[in-house]
Amino acid sequence: MANNAGAKKAIRKIEARTEVNKARRTRVRTFLRKFQEAVTAGDATAAKTAFVEAQSEVMRAVSKGVVHKNTGSRKVSRLAAQLKKISAA
Repeated sequence: MANNAGAKKAIRKIEARTEVNKARRTRVRTFLRKFQEAVTAGDATAAKTAFVEAQSEVMRAVSKGVVHKNTGSRKVSRLAAQLKKISAA
C-alpha cells in the first residue's frame, strides 16, 4: 500500500487516468460496432461514413496513448479492407 504522499498522489492520478482511458476505449468500440453494423446491413454509403468516423476515433485513441500505434493502424487497415469488399460488391 502507498506509504507516502507522492505514492498516494500517484495512485489518485492512475485512477483518474484509468477512468478517462476506459471512456476513450468504450468510445472507440462504439464507433467500430457502428461500422460493423453498417457492413452487416450491406449499406455501402453508411459504411463509408461510419468508416471515416471509426478511423478518426481509432487514430485519436492512438494519439492519446490508449491504443498502440501499430494496433490502431492494423484496425484501420482491416476496416478499410472490409469497406473495399462491400463497395466492390
